Amino acid sequence: MNIDFSKLHLPDDYEGDYEEDTRLVHALFEEARNFVSSFAWCRGIRESYIGIGVGSVFCVALFRIYPAEGVDEYLWVVVGDLPPAYLVIDVSPTPASALEGYIDEMRLWIAAVREGSPVDKVIPVNAPPTREYADMLEWRLDFLEREILSAYQDELGENTPIPPPTEE
Repeated sequence: MNIDFSKLHLPDDYEGDYEEDTRLVHALFEEARNFVSSFAWCRGIRESYIGIGVGSVFCVALFRIYPAEGVDEYLWVVVGDLPPAYLVIDVSPTPASALEGYIDEMRLWIAAVREGSPVDKVIPVNAPPTREYADMLEWRLDFLEREILSAYQDELGENTPIPPPTEE
């Protein structure tokens, strides 16, 4: 496991930049919880954390689930004003690196759509594979890279895990 738990917040401890931001990120966190819980391979949630989020724009959450056999125990979930998705933690120790991985995977979907290639080999997207949706998604991804990820450059590519907090 390669997760930097120092970059995560317990849901009850998460506070945004202002009260409305906190409320909206908590609503997105619940959306992420419902999303991951909707899969048959998720037999329940053991632990959950909020990574980063901005109002109604997006939220990156981490879930430790009771998985079906062959499914990872820890998963990142990204939700918001973009297609929801879950990602394994293999190369994403921080919420920012998970968001970066999400963007990379969504860009593969965009490329497949624009090339007219099948999208069944890329990350599932809950939108029709049309140029119009690809363009809208690309605009959102560009915004996330420019306005959000740019503030986390020091975390991206980091591979030094910090263990989870221990209960006292």
